Amino acid sequence: MRVLTGDQLHTVETLLKVFLPQSQQVYGCVFLINRRQSDLVDVLVDNWPDFTTILCLPQNKEEGDLFKTICMFTKDEPTLRKILGQTDVLPWQEFFCLGLDLCHEDTVMCIAGDRRVSAEKDAVARQMRLEDLSRLPEWDSNLTLRLSCLDESHVDLVNRTWKFSQGALTARMIRDMICHFPSCCLLDEEGKAVAWILTYANCALGLLYTAPEHRGRGYATVLISTMATRLHAQGYPVYCFIEEENHLSYRLFKKLGFTEDPSYRAAWFTFSKVQK
Repeated sequence: MRVLTGDQLHTVETLLKVFLPQSQQVYGCVFLINRRQSDLVDVLVDNWPDFTTILCLPQNKEEGDLFKTICMFTKDEPTLRKILGQTDVLPWQEFFCLGLDLCHEDTVMCIAGDRRVSAEKDAVARQMRLEDLSRLPEWDSNLTLRLSCLDESHVDLVNRTWKFSQGALTARMIRDMICHFPSCCLLDEEGKAVAWILTYANCALGLLYTAPEHRGRGYATVLISTMATRLHAQGYPVYCFIEEENHLSYRLFKKLGFTEDPSYRAAWFTFSKVQK
């Protein structure tokens, strides 16, 4: 596969917009690569400029990098099968996570079996986008909390409360998100973060969290609205993934004007070492 650089990355960003929402994960990743510096990510295509398959592959420099998701989009199932089954583009000898369209589940699982690799479907999610900001509420100036951005001092706190945390192994990914991508938090009178939201490397809003003792006060709505407004003003795509079983978050984002394409579901698969 061919690694894209420079102007090619800007060109492919434009081309990927035609295939939304299916291309959203890769599109969001390329969007951030073109605007912000972070840990290196290789963007690979099967052909250029007439590609059918594209993936964003984080470079693994440390053990914690294994938890950074590889995003993939394809317009052609046979090409996907060939890349997964006949090339070593993906790190099959290591643990890794792959995000792509749920419709490719059978192909992914079949190839993993052929390669004698353990595979699990970790999550299936709706993709929700915000195009119209008119339903977002105004900031309540009477709140005693202060809006701010997360910084490196919050890495441990965010990592400890994340449902997919693997301790020190995921701390590096959280640190990269906080240091390089947009975030928002609410600080109490002592300067302690009590609620926050981050941006993943694929530009999706995520890791929305409110400390238990502060729930039920509308803080999640404040964070989502603030982040969505900021991102939209800067030309960012405003979207998120909501796991199918997370009905509470789905209702909240829908109330704020986020919409979904019911025909599309995103999925994440994890792969571990070759079975003996």
